Formats: sequence, structure tokens, C-alpha cells
Amino acid sequence: MLRDKPPWPPKQDGHPVSLCLFSTDYYYEYTECDSVGSRWRVAIPHILGTCSALPTPTRGTDCSFSCAVGEFLEMSAQQCTPCAAGSYSLGSGVRFDQWDTIPAGFTSLATYMDPGPSGEESQACNSSSWTPQGVYLESSRDECTVSLVYAVHLEQQGSVSFSYQYPDNNIFFEFYVQNEQCQEMAQTDDQKWIKLTTNGEWDTHTVNLKSGTNILYWRTTGILVGGKMVKPVLLRNIQIEGVAYTSECFPCRPGWFSSAPGSSSCQPCPRNTSSHKGAASCTPCPDTQYSHEGWSQCKERPPCSEKDYFQIHTACDSEGKTQVMYRWVEPRICEENVTGAVALPPTGEREACPPCNPGYYNTDDSTCFPCPPGTHSDGTSVCEECPAGTEPVLGYEYKWWNVLPSNMKTSCFNVGNSKCDDMNGWEVAGDHIRSGAGGSDNDYLILNLHVPGFKLPTSLAGMTGTEFGRITFVFETMCSADCELYFMMDVNRKSTTVVESWEGSKERQSYTHIMTRNASVSYTWAFQRTNQAQDVRRYISDVVILYSVSVTNVQDGVASACRACALLSQSSQRSGSCIPCPAGFYIDRDTNRCQECPPNTYLSGHHTYGEDACLPCGPGSKSNKEHSRCYSDCSYSHTEHNRTLTFDLSSLSPVASLTIGPSFTSKGTKYLHVFNVSLCGHQGKMAAVCTDNVTDLANKDMGSDSTQFVNSVDSFICQSTIIPADGRGFRMALASQSISLCLHNDYRTVPQPLNLICVFVFDSLFLRSTQATGSCERGRSAVMTIRCNPEKMDRGQLTVPSACPAGTCDGCTFHFLWESGSACPRCTQDDYHQIEGACKGGVQVTLSVWNEPKLCTKGMSLPAKSSAPCEAIALWLKVGVGGGAFLAVLLVSLTFYFWKKNKRLEYKYSRLVMSANKECELPVADSCALAEGEEPEDDVVYSHKPSLLGKLRAIANKREGDSSESVQLKSSQSERWVWG
Repeated sequence: MLRDKPPWPPKQDGHPVSLCLFSTDYYYEYTECDSVGSRWRVAIPHILGTCSALPTPTRGTDCSFSCAVGEFLEMSAQQCTPCAAGSYSLGSGVRFDQWDTIPAGFTSLATYMDPGPSGEESQACNSSSWTPQGVYLESSRDECTVSLVYAVHLEQQGSVSFSYQYPDNNIFFEFYVQNEQCQEMAQTDDQKWIKLTTNGEWDTHTVNLKSGTNILYWRTTGILVGGKMVKPVLLRNIQIEGVAYTSECFPCRPGWFSSAPGSSSCQPCPRNTSSHKGAASCTPCPDTQYSHEGWSQCKERPPCSEKDYFQIHTACDSEGKTQVMYRWVEPRICEENVTGAVALPPTGEREACPPCNPGYYNTDDSTCFPCPPGTHSDGTSVCEECPAGTEPVLGYEYKWWNVLPSNMKTSCFNVGNSKCDDMNGWEVAGDHIRSGAGGSDNDYLILNLHVPGFKLPTSLAGMTGTEFGRITFVFETMCSADCELYFMMDVNRKSTTVVESWEGSKERQSYTHIMTRNASVSYTWAFQRTNQAQDVRRYISDVVILYSVSVTNVQDGVASACRACALLSQSSQRSGSCIPCPAGFYIDRDTNRCQECPPNTYLSGHHTYGEDACLPCGPGSKSNKEHSRCYSDCSYSHTEHNRTLTFDLSSLSPVASLTIGPSFTSKGTKYLHVFNVSLCGHQGKMAAVCTDNVTDLANKDMGSDSTQFVNSVDSFICQSTIIPADGRGFRMALASQSISLCLHNDYRTVPQPLNLICVFVFDSLFLRSTQATGSCERGRSAVMTIRCNPEKMDRGQLTVPSACPAGTCDGCTFHFLWESGSACPRCTQDDYHQIEGACKGGVQVTLSVWNEPKLCTKGMSLPAKSSAPCEAIALWLKVGVGGGAFLAVLLVSLTFYFWKKNKRLEYKYSRLVMSANKECELPVADSCALAEGEEPEDDVVYSHKPSLLGKLRAIANKREGDSSESVQLKSSQSERWVWG
């Protein structure tokens, strides 16, 4: 129901009131729309309460009314009027394309979703914001979450569209819409998640909006966990449709103009012209001044210097000659005819042209053409057919750069302007191709190589490996500033992905990237001298040099050589009779027939000729059925000190995960390192998979197969960097920077002795990824130390060294320790000993016990307790007792024998004494003295107490035949010996 009377402006007390006689004293506005979609036009003084007698309110246009583009609603007449020259209008929309400052209505908010330990918000992100850069808006480069917010009220359904650059998947970029209750509006994934763009290319994103209040959010969060600066997101040309009307036109910004009334946009002023705000035309610069496109003022031309020209090599002429020429950098801004200016150097002398690249031949007019199919050339001779039993090796090999190959193109691009769009980004220079001058130091100098697809040679067609081709290039960078070289690829024209990048000066080196999928691909080299926009050229001498580029197995490529192939039959001598060998077969050098590789060997990815192409697997590993990869079947044997240790690692076969962290960046972002490990088994399949879901969100339009190809890593060991969902306020955890650490495995025995904690290191598993990176020239590798620890469960515990919490100290070699009871060797008879019990009741029990500490598992079990009959007295005891008894009897017998002898001697002695007493005198001795020189032969026996020894000696002398006896004579006067 319509209101009968319009609402009046509120009265203001305390201010002097005067009549409003002129239209400049007030302005018109519409009231809020009522429930039926009507409104009133009312006049409002510029200063409330300062005038009266305002025009009477009148009924306004419908709330859904809007003017066409190039027009505005003139409120006094309530009619659409064309915009004047020097201004523009979108009719029912608004556009923001000037970013000298953040426009009114926009807000840049830096938030941190992960509070500190006490619950306080971090202050590290206070300085992070979206930054205006003139013609575009640049996001924050750090890991803070920064949102660009704009609120708009739409009277009808509309839309928002914006141009953007999003070249780096290490920054998280989303766009979403909320209503006035801060509730997120329903959006599809394609509307919410922004797709990646190629370096230097702009893309447009459009989202439909509902009527009412819409709060628009552009939110970025850097995933800065590798120490490398991310590339920012750039925004420009934000346009919102659905505004009911616009009551005024927008003036063109300085440096732009609109020459005709009713314009919907402004155009930049051409070079060497300038304009002020709201200009209808551009003013030419004086001859001594210059300007670039879109400049608001002209600048004085500086004297020419060496930085204002560059050299090129001319194409070969009909005589096969080339020469060096010099050209001014365009657009030329320097003045040549002033004091201190440098003149353009003269043209160099004519020189012989370099030869054609391999696979090409030289014509009479010094033009190189590709060899016909089935032929080959080294570039210096004519094309020849491949001999019988061989096939051409197709590919691209560029090492001479007289002209740019037909499948390569070069360009120059600048984010903020188009002054280098017509320039060559790279220039050929005979034996190399180098970056060109460009228009400014922050230009992207782009070189692109298109490969239509890959085709394996006939001899490799039957292989089951994952290599379809490889690109190898040799390059060098020489920089004095923060230059950067990007190597990118675009698979099937879906999305460009940065494969590797190099910052600063780099010595001459080679880089190789392996293609694991047969698809059309474009390789791109993009070089930027500095990312800081500057009007003055300072780093024009900073260059990148590309010496050679080679791509193997290219579909429709050219051949520089021929390779042996397997023949269809022994008698076949036609070059077209080549057949593919089955998987795991090599070509015999003598017969050119397919032969299966020996057991436990594997074929290298791009070589099958000769038995030496079958490379032996490392110790402890064996080849799969196709001889494409070596793997461990989870069993391993090691011989040491004449003892063989057998290990069963089947319990460690399932993929294991190790989460390290949390760690924090300089801004406080929490992140985790997650490693997935596939140690053995799986028939050689690399079962460890790491997925990058940040790139998934940015490449949803790609097919599932392509998405898996781009964003998943299959390996024996791979790593992902995880930002938890609670660490940034996201609805899901972010997984990014997925890398493969190990593509091949090799068991290397590193035995170590037992130590005090009863741990035995029996082996280190060495795994490697041969693909070099910018920071790891020899590729990444990992050393897995498997340690026997009976105290751990079967799966055990996977850890990293405490000195390197991230698993690596240099970023190239990773170390892991896996402690498990399953890592112990299988038990054998050397791991236990037996204990024999005492003989009880004629039975002896024998027990078997493990050696302490027990360092084995499974294998042989302990023997059961055994018993055997035994005797109470042991044999040794019997022998000992018997021997002792015999010695005792012998001693008694000898004692009795000598005792009897002594008694007999005493008896004879007593008889002699008795006989002497009876006759009263002794018989006269034959001699009482010793003859001269005669020695006494008889022993002297003391008559006081004759000992047993003396008696024994006397008996012995008697037995020798001596007729004399010693007789003891007793006298009161003395004791003496008498010999008779």
C-alpha cells in the first residue's frame, strides 16, 4: 500500500534557517524502498538545518529502474542522461580499476586464526594487507590470512567479476560472499576456489549475486613453510552489476581518457602522451620528454647508455653468413644527441653460420629443414636412412640457435603495462639463446616449447615403466638483483604448473624432468629480473642463457641417430621389421633378438640394447616380474662372523605414516610434516602416496586422471606439508608441497655391534630420487635405519634424528629410524643355551633358555624340556675314591715292610751285643786305621739315638757286600764309633 504523504527530512534545532533558492544548496536522494518497491525523491541540504523551503518531495522511479551503460540518472528530471566526455558509467554497475589507493568502501583485514598459548591473538600480522600498485592490487606475500572486503547493496540480481593473476599454488586464494547476517551464501566449488593462472596471464572470475546486501571477500593465505617467498595474487578491474542506479558518472583517472559522450569505460593514453583526471583527450609530450602508456605526466629523456641497446644475431643469408647487430630497446626513451650519450655500436663482421641442429639438414640457401621420417642426421651432413635392425631415435635436440625453432615462441609480458607486448622476450645468439632486453626490469621474458605428445620407440613399446620421455636443458643465470627463472609445464592445455625455479645467479648446470604420462605438453621458461616495478632500467645486464634443450621420444620429432631394435625374424633384414620386446627383455647384440633379463635385474628406463642394460638389483632386493623395478620382499639375510642372520620385515610392509611437528613459521603459522613410508613388499609398487589438495582445489576442472597426475606423488617415501584446519580457520586441512624422496631402493649392509641398550643395527635402507631440483643437484635421498628393539611392538616406532627435527638438515638427505621387534633377526640355535639340572632319583632334567638380552624373533622356538637317566655317584668320583684307596694300601704295605726289616736288624744287633758281653772282649780287627789315601766308605752313625734313616742306610750297606757292621758301643767315658 502506497503512502499518502512522503516522509520529510528531520528538523534541526539551534541552527539559523534560510531559504534554499538555488539548486546548489541541496541535492536529491531516494528514500528506502517500501514493501511494494516504491520510493520518494527528496531534497536534502548540503548542511542539514541551514535552509528551508526545499522542493516538495515527489514520487521516484521504481526500485528496479536503472540506466543503460554510459548513462546516469539525472535526479532533478529523473531521466537517464549520457555521461560527458572524460567520464564513464556502467549504468547499473560499478567498476574499480584505479588502485593508487584502496578505494572507499574496501577494507583490508589481516587476521590470524591460530591464537597464542594464552588465547591472545598474534600481533605478527598487523602489517600484512592488500597493497595498491597503481593498475592492480597485490595480496600479502606472507602466511598471514588477509581479506579484502567490500559490502554492496543490490536492488536486483547481479554479478561480480574481476581479473586476477594466481600463479603460485603455495598461496591459498578463495572468493566467497556473505549476507548481512554474516552467513556465507551458497556457492559451487567453481565459484569459491580460484584456478591457477600462468605466469603473466590474466584470467576472469565471475560469480552471480542475489539482491540485497552482499559482503564480498577475497582471502589469501601464504603457505610459507619452505623459506621461499610466494608469488602474490593480483587483482584488477573489479566490476559489480545489479546496483539500481548511478546518479553520477565516474571521471577517467589520470593518464586515461574518454573522447565521446556516453562512454562505458576509459582508454589509456598512448605512449609519449599524458592526461589529467577526467580528460577527454591526451596531450602529447614535448620532444625532450617521454611517457609510457597510461602515464599522467611526461618525464625528461635521459642520455642514452649501454643499458639502452642490445645485440642480436641475424639469420643466415644465402651465403651462409651471419653477423651481430645492435638495436635500441623499444620503446626508446633515451636521447642520443646530448652530452654524455652513448651511440649505437656499429654492426659486426659477417661470420659463418652455425650448423643445423641434429635431425635437420642444410639446403643450398642455408635454411635448415627436418629430416624425412625414417632418416637421421647430425646436423652437419645429409639425412640418411637407418641401417637394417635399427630405428630412428625421435626427439628434439637444440644446441645451435641461429633462428628460433618453429615449435618455439618467445614473448614479453608485464603485469602493470603492455609496453613490452610487441618485443621478443628471448634472443638467439648462435651457440645459445638468452633473455632479451624487455621494456622494464620487472617484465616476464617468456620462452615456450610445444611438444605434441610422446611416442616410445618400438624397442621400448612393451616396457611397463613410467617414463615416456624426458626434457633436459643446460642453463646459466647471471644476476645482480633478485632475478628468478621459472621452468613450467602445461599438460593438455589445462593449467600451468611451476616445476622448478631458481633465484639469483647460478653457474652453468643441467636440469632434467621426466614425463610420466603421455600427453601434449608445453614447456615454458619465464625470466624476471626483479619483481619491483621501476621506471628506470637498472638490471638490463642481468640475463639467463640457455645453451641446449633436448626432448626424447617426441611424437613427430626428428632423429639425430639410430638405435638397435629387435627383428621380427632371424632372416628379416628390413628396417621396418622392428618389433617391441616384451617387458623385461633386452635386445641381444649378436642376434638382435629379444632376451629376458637375468633374475634379480631390472631394465633402465631408456636403454634396452645389450645385456648390460639389465642392471643388477641391490643386495636384499629382487626385481619384479616385468624387470622394471627392484624391491624387497620383506626378507633379508646378513652373514657376520660365520653366522647368518635372517630378517622377516613383513610386519613393516603396510604403509607407515610419521607426523613431525607442529612447527611454526616466522609469522606463527602452525604446520606439520607428514611422511608416508612404503618399506617393502607390494610387488615393487610404490605404495606411499602424498596428495596436494591445495592444487586439487585450483585444478578441479581437470579430469581425475590428470588431477592425480599433477597433484599426487607415488614413491617409496614421500613428504607433505600439512596446515591443520584449526591453524588457519579453514574447513579442511591443507596439504601442499608434496615431494617424492625415494624412487629407487637399494639395501646397503651397515652392521654395528651390540650396545648398552641392547639394540642391534643390522641394515640401512638407502632410497633415492635421482631427479635433481634447484636446491638438490643430485636429487633427494633417504636413509632408513631399521633397528632391532624387542621392547617395541611389531610395527614399532618411526622417528627422525633429534638434531634434524624435520628429518633432514640440508633439505636433500633425509634420515629415519625405525625401531621394531619385527626388525630383529629370526631366532636360531645360536640364540639360546641349555642348563642341566642335578641328578635326582636317577633322572637329570635339561632346560633351554634364551640368551640375554634376547635379540631375535619368530624363527626357531625353544626346545622342550628334556630328561635323561643318571647315576648317584659320578664316574669321576668313583675313580678318585679307588685311586685314593690304592695309594693308602700301598703306603701301609711299604710301612709294614720296612718295619719288619728294622726288627730283623735290631735282632741281629742285640745278638752281637750279647755275644760281645759274653766273651768280654771283642775280636781283634785286622786294621784299626785307614791306609794312606784311603777314604772311609762307611757312613757315620751317631750312637746316641739311631734314626730310622740311619738304620735303613746300614741295611743298604750290608746288602752291598760290606762285611763290616756298625755297632753302638756304650761307655761311661765317651761315645764313639767302632768299626769291625
